[in-house]
Amino acid sequence: MEEHASVVSLAIVVICAFLTPILLHRFRLRVIPVVVAEIIVGLIIGKSGFDLVQQDMWLETLSTLGFIFLMFLSGVEIDFSAFTGSKQKEQLSNGKKAPNTFAVSSLIFGGVFILSLILSYLFVWMGFIDNAFLMTLIISTISLGVVVPTLKDRQIMKTNIGQIILLVAVIADLVTMILLAVFASLHEGGGGSMWLLLILFGAGIVLYVFGNYFKKRSFVESLSTGTIQIGTRAIFTLIIVLVGLSESIGAENILGAFLAGVLVSLLSPNHDMVQKLDSFGYGFLIPIFFVMVGVELNLGEMLSDSKVIILIPLLVVALLISKIIPVYLLKKWYDTKTVFAAGFLLTSTLSLVIAAAKVGENLGVIDQKMSGALILVAVISSIISPILFAKLFRNPSSENPTVRVKLIGANQLTLPVTKELSPHVYDVTLFHPAQEKVEDETSSSLFDIVEIESYDIGELKKQDVFDTDILVVTSGNEERNADIALYAKEIGVERVIARIETPTLQDKVRDHDVDVFSVLTSTTSLMKALIESPSLIGILTNRDTALYQIDVHNPKYMNIPLRKFPFTGDVIFVRIFRGNESLIPHGDTELLRDDRIIVTGSTEYVEELKRTLQFGKSRSIEKPEL
Repeated sequence: MEEHASVVSLAIVVICAFLTPILLHRFRLRVIPVVVAEIIVGLIIGKSGFDLVQQDMWLETLSTLGFIFLMFLSGVEIDFSAFTGSKQKEQLSNGKKAPNTFAVSSLIFGGVFILSLILSYLFVWMGFIDNAFLMTLIISTISLGVVVPTLKDRQIMKTNIGQIILLVAVIADLVTMILLAVFASLHEGGGGSMWLLLILFGAGIVLYVFGNYFKKRSFVESLSTGTIQIGTRAIFTLIIVLVGLSESIGAENILGAFLAGVLVSLLSPNHDMVQKLDSFGYGFLIPIFFVMVGVELNLGEMLSDSKVIILIPLLVVALLISKIIPVYLLKKWYDTKTVFAAGFLLTSTLSLVIAAAKVGENLGVIDQKMSGALILVAVISSIISPILFAKLFRNPSSENPTVRVKLIGANQLTLPVTKELSPHVYDVTLFHPAQEKVEDETSSSLFDIVEIESYDIGELKKQDVFDTDILVVTSGNEERNADIALYAKEIGVERVIARIETPTLQDKVRDHDVDVFSVLTSTTSLMKALIESPSLIGILTNRDTALYQIDVHNPKYMNIPLRKFPFTGDVIFVRIFRGNESLIPHGDTELLRDDRIIVTGSTEYVEELKRTLQFGKSRSIEKPEL
C-alpha cells in the first residue's frame, strides 16, 4: 500500500511538471520562467497547499538527481572562450567597444562578495543568525538554474552582456560552492579534511586528460551509435564518479556535478550530445526537483514565527543591494535599464541557498524554520528577478543582428562571396597573408582584406579569427586547411567550412563536424545537374528564384501554424528540416525552435524574414495577410 502511495505521489509530480509549461503557453505567461512556475505549482500541491504529495524514496532520489543534473548542465553551459577575453574587441550597438567579460565579471563578483560580508554582519548584529560566514554565502550566491534558462529564452547567451551575466553567476556559484565545502569541513572535522578537496580537483584534472586523449581515438566514433552510445555512457559515468568522490571527501554533491559539467564543456562535446543532455535534464529530472522544492515548503509553519516574517523582506532587500550596486559598473558600456535588468536577474538565488540551508540545518547552525525562511526568500527572488529582468531588458545587439563570417585566404572563390553575402545579415571579414599576392590583383583593391603575417594558428588567434559564427578556410594548402578547421572545432567554433580535395582528408575532418568544400566535387556535381536537371540549376542560381535557408531561433514565432504566420511577404516556404526529418510545409505545420526552413522569394523579403526568425528584429515592410 505504501509503495502504491509513493507511485501516486510521483505521478502527481510528473503530471504537474508536464502541464506547467503547457499552462504557461496557454495563458501567455511568458514573463514567468518555467522553473519558477514549477516551484509555484509545488507550493499548491505540497505542504503549503493541498498536501497531495507524500515524500518518499522515489521522489527524494529523482529530486536529488534533478538537482545534480541541474548543476551539471550549468557547468556545461560555460563558454570558456569568455575567460580569455577574446571578445574584447566586439562593437556594441551604441558604438562602444565591449568590455572584457572575464575581467568585468570578476570585479562585479568581488563587489558582490564584499557587500554580502558587510550585510551578513548586520544580520548577526540584529540577532537573526549567529554565523556570518554562512549568511555571506547565502547572500552572495546566484542561481545558475534561473539565470541560464532566462538567458536562453531571450536568445542572449552568446552576447557580451549575456556572457557577463552568466560569468558573474558562474564565478559566484563556483566560489560559494567551494566555500560551502570548506564551511562544512570546518564544522564537521575541525578543518582537518579540507585538504581532501584537492583530491576532487586532482581527479577532475586526471579525468580531463583521460577524456581528451580517448575522444580523439577512432574506435570511440564507432561506439557512439546504435545501442552502445559510448559518449552518453561516459558522461553519466563522469557525473556519478565525481559526485560520489565529492560526497566521500565530505563536500557537497553539487560541487562534483558542477565540476563534471565544466569538464564536459572543456572537452567540447558536439551539438547533438549537448541537445540530448538538455532534453533529458530539462525534460525529466530537473522539473521534478523544482516542483519538489515547492512541495517541501510549509509556509504556514514558517510565517507563524514573527522573527521569520521580519527576516524575509530584509533578506530580499539585502539580495538586491548586494547585486545591483556592483553591477552598476556596467553603466560605462550599457544603458541604465540594461544595467538594472542584469542586477535584478543576478538577484535570483535558489540552488545553492537550498544546499546551504540544508547544510546549516544538518550542522545545527540554523534551525528548521530559519532553513525554510532562507529557501522561501530564494524562491521569492527566483520569481521576481526574471520578471523584472524581462520588463527592463532590451537586447542591445538586436537592432543590427548579423552572423559573423570570417574567411581565411583571398582567392577567386572567396573574393566574390564577400560581395554576394548580404551586409544586413552577414558581417564578413577576409584574412590573407601580407606577403602573398591575391590571385586577381586588379580586383584586390575593391575588397576589404585584413592582412596577417601567416596562416599559423598562433597568428590567427592573435587576430581573433576564431571569434566567429562561421569560419571558412580556403588557403592554398589543404592539409593546413584541415589543421586550422580541426583546431577551430576543438575550441568551439559552431560552423567550420574547409576547402579540401583529397577524399581521405575529407573523411577525417567530416568526422569532426567540419563542412567540406571541394572544387572538383562541386564542378562534377554542377555538370551532372546541368545535364540531368537544368531547371533546378536555374532555380539555385537565379536571384529571383533562388532557394535560401533560414534557421528558426526567435521564440515569438514558435508553435504558430503557417496559416496564421503573421509575416510572409513575397516568400514561399518550400521545405522544413527538423532534426533528421524533412517536412513538406502546409497550413497546419507549426514552426519549432532550431527548425531549418528552405524558402524562395524576393531577396528583400527573404532577408526580412531571416531577421525576423533568426534574430527577432524586423524593419517596417508592408506584409500582406496570408
